[in-house]
Amino acid sequence: MKWGCPCYTWQGNNIVLIHTFKEYCAFLFFKGTLLDDSHGILIQQTENVQSARQIRLTNINEIVEQESTLKAYIYEAIEVEKAGLKVEFKKTDEFKMPDEFRYKLDRIPALKAAFEALTPGRQKGYLLYFSQAKQSKTREARVEKYLPQILDGKGLDD
Repeated sequence: MKWGCPCYTWQGNNIVLIHTFKEYCAFLFFKGTLLDDSHGILIQQTENVQSARQIRLTNINEIVEQESTLKAYIYEAIEVEKAGLKVEFKKTDEFKMPDEFRYKLDRIPALKAAFEALTPGRQKGYLLYFSQAKQSKTREARVEKYLPQILDGKGLDD
């Protein structure tokens, strides 16, 4: 069990997680982008998910009907892990830097140093969160709110 869901591993590496939502259950393949989706059933949950892909199922009949397909995807995911294949993740500098945050970084050297000292995951978290706001005013407010946390070397959810 991981994250409250059944998680299947191979030699300590996560392969597939089965999780439930109100509308569906899903088989989440951690390295789904590396699978050959010959049936066209893998779904990217959100635009920011780089590696994982889901197969969504809405009723028991779908599970029964797709049993052999699900098994084939699971076996392929195990083979991907056995082969040691790695997903190429976007680098932090490939994420959009909101102008409001760039402005602060350019004017506060301590903030720039603190941000660059954060782990890539924490940097990405801030960039995604700041960029999600549609209005400049909201982006500015988000940046202002999290300046102390960045300066303290903490991530968005620390």
